[in-house]
Amino acid sequence: MSALDDEARHKALRLLTAGSVDDGKSTLMGRLLLDSRAVLTDQLDMLEQRAAGSAIDLSLLTDGLEAEREQGITIDVAYRYFATKKRKFIMADAPGHEQYTRNMVTAASSSDVAVILVDITKLDWRTRPVALLPQTRRHSLLAQLLRVPHVVFVINKLDAVDADAQAAFEAVRDALDEFARHADLPVRAILPVSALRGDNVTQPSSVWTWYTGPCLLPLLEELPVTTERLDGAPLMAVQYVSRDGGTGHQLRTFWGRLAQGQVRVGDTLTVYPSGESATVQELWRAAEAVTEAHAGQSVGVVLDRQLDVSRGDWLLPAGESAASGQSEFDATLAWLDTEPARVGRKYWLRHGHRWVQARITRIVSRLDVQTLHAHDTDELAVNDIGRVVWQTQQPLPLQTYHDNRSAGAMIVVDPASHRTGGAVLVEPSAPHEVDDGWGEAA
Repeated sequence: MSALDDEARHKALRLLTAGSVDDGKSTLMGRLLLDSRAVLTDQLDMLEQRAAGSAIDLSLLTDGLEAEREQGITIDVAYRYFATKKRKFIMADAPGHEQYTRNMVTAASSSDVAVILVDITKLDWRTRPVALLPQTRRHSLLAQLLRVPHVVFVINKLDAVDADAQAAFEAVRDALDEFARHADLPVRAILPVSALRGDNVTQPSSVWTWYTGPCLLPLLEELPVTTERLDGAPLMAVQYVSRDGGTGHQLRTFWGRLAQGQVRVGDTLTVYPSGESATVQELWRAAEAVTEAHAGQSVGVVLDRQLDVSRGDWLLPAGESAASGQSEFDATLAWLDTEPARVGRKYWLRHGHRWVQARITRIVSRLDVQTLHAHDTDELAVNDIGRVVWQTQQPLPLQTYHDNRSAGAMIVVDPASHRTGGAVLVEPSAPHEVDDGWGEAA
């Protein structure tokens, strides 16, 4: 096994739970923590005392804000860490309310798998086809747009319909299969679960003997993690500049996460946007000198001559220049602000660690999450997903989001309110026609 394979094997799986309000996301995460023995004894004692003899509220293991505990909802993304004998996990519990969709987008942008919960008690599963909730569709589409590699649907609270559990599961499963097919979702499994009771979470259900598929935790233990592209030219956004790389020299060290490719001592790199080039003299990882680094690693680069490099600049392969950047591009925009996105209005975009002024020159279409059709519009409201054309004040070294998450993603910030307005995903330039690739009606 190579060093790269060994590193990927030990990399933690980043897990996101999403869905509508009260689908049981926090309870599911609490069940995973409890059954994998990742709960401290004193924390468990506190929950048992709070329950006063009744079943403990597993959602309290993740909902930490006072307002969350008072209202019984999740408001902010809650991150929890645990490990089994096979793998380490980083779990993110996203809110279900539409007004907190922005939090889900933040968590999904770095996730390896999205576990999307479907509450069987909210659906009329006896009517075919079963109508899915808007948030189920919206979160699924956002996971797809943000290129989350794996989607797992969990049909939860089947214990509420134990007598008809198999029929209810199969009806909703068929609706999810149809939706996933039209939306082209990377679905790995659809599971029947009771997070409260623990059925098919870490152990098979003793009640639903008709289900012979995997349980949730064993499935997650086997899913591959997202890895950055090792092929292609090196690409790194400079996050921090230090004066001393650890050897006493006066050359500066440029720190950042290598987003693509590999870099070795002796390679020639070009600074964007200045276009100046220099040779890599030293490479540093975790205070240790190395001869090479690859995508996904945080690295310090020391060049053989003094160049003007600042936070927000990019290190690119030799020969790149500011002329190779783009100042106008097509993108998918997931809008998250209560103030609508409008043509002509100025915003700040953050690309890597660089801030640049920009404006929307055209809103091509808005996606209807129910039909998966795109429609003409002149603005995007909160939680809308649309295709737009951006123009930036300065050219940027862009790639499509499909090719590279770092170089193809940006956030939008309103210059007046300083609120995060949306998430921008760079798309290939194409003729702007309505219904040009969003999918068919489901």
